[in-house]
Amino acid sequence: MFDLDKWQEILQTITRNKSRSLLTAFGIFWGVFMLVFLMGGGDGLRKLMASNFEGLAQNSGFVMKGKAAKAYGGFKSGREWNLQISDVDLLKRRVPALETVTPIMGAWGQTATRNHHSTNATLKGVLPEYANIEDPHITQGRFLNDSDVQTYRKVCVIGKRIWETLFPDIDNPCGQFICVGGIYYQVVGVSKMSSNIGIMGSAESTVIIPYSTFARLYNKGTTIESIGFTARRGHTITELTPLVEETLRKAHTLAPDDKRAILLINMEAMFQMIDSLFAGIDTLVWLIGLGTLLSGAIGVSNIMMVTVRERTAEIGIRRAIGAHPRHILTQIMAESMVLTVLAGMSGIVFAVLLLQGVETVLLAQGMEASFQMSFGTAIGATAVLCLLGSAAGIAPSLRALAIKPIEAIRDE
Repeated sequence: MFDLDKWQEILQTITRNKSRSLLTAFGIFWGVFMLVFLMGGGDGLRKLMASNFEGLAQNSGFVMKGKAAKAYGGFKSGREWNLQISDVDLLKRRVPALETVTPIMGAWGQTATRNHHSTNATLKGVLPEYANIEDPHITQGRFLNDSDVQTYRKVCVIGKRIWETLFPDIDNPCGQFICVGGIYYQVVGVSKMSSNIGIMGSAESTVIIPYSTFARLYNKGTTIESIGFTARRGHTITELTPLVEETLRKAHTLAPDDKRAILLINMEAMFQMIDSLFAGIDTLVWLIGLGTLLSGAIGVSNIMMVTVRERTAEIGIRRAIGAHPRHILTQIMAESMVLTVLAGMSGIVFAVLLLQGVETVLLAQGMEASFQMSFGTAIGATAVLCLLGSAAGIAPSLRALAIKPIEAIRDE
């Protein structure tokens, strides 16, 4: 049953030692604030960084040509070489563990226009299976298909920024035409992917056209700029990358130890690096937060020890007139928990409000990220506060129970 007099007595005891209580409460407040703010900030930063890789398959890789820095096989050092469309079929045959192997072409510094609207754009030529490597997240229309490639259609899939700039008053631009580099393309789809780290340019400002159309319009012949690939289930890009590199070195007579001849991007390794980085950050956050909370709990325990010492006579008299040890224990523990939980909850509220402010500022700048702690984290933080409050009250409670009534009265 709720005992109002008991709780009033607890609050009076805390306010009686106002300066010590405020100092101790600040320690708990700061510890909880740091823990929640760092956890929410770290999680938000993780999501913000992950958005830069949105849509890219984790088991993917890309290969591009470099410059042969070493003489080999009768060729001089510094020679130029190019990837060929035949290299795609070669990799499919020589490295069967690869699931998707597709060519990629790109033209940077293009200008996309429609009527009086224009914007910078990157033109990218791909095959339909490129969607297995970089998911376009089609919101309207469709992605490229085999018929587009076989008939050299001048169709395109545009990024979010292209759509917003060229079609400010049109909800669905499919069927409309845009001009890129003096050539008109019909829009067949809109991609909502917002990745800032994309092959051949940012996804939001990319115009994707069929690979065959790109090769014909720009007179590329059999030359390609990049090859994208993914690994089959049970295999990793890390184990397949050396096989891809070896196959291309043999096909183009490149020195085995020439590190500059072939440029490889391992998305799997990049994702693992990011995961390891944030795992370390999470560990550091917990160490800092829990360390601060522990120091605050020790402070609560010390203040309660001082309170018990100052109330020796009071406790002794209560024991002498028949107060049960359980009542003394409950009061001391409750005082400790109230001080800890009140300060801790204040820290949680302040951290959540500050994280909300950070999230609002980022949203105003066009960056979508969530810098809020989850409900489970809030429940966990509250449980930790209760445990710390209970732990902080153990030693003072035992000290209070050790007081003998006759000695307390004699000291008084």
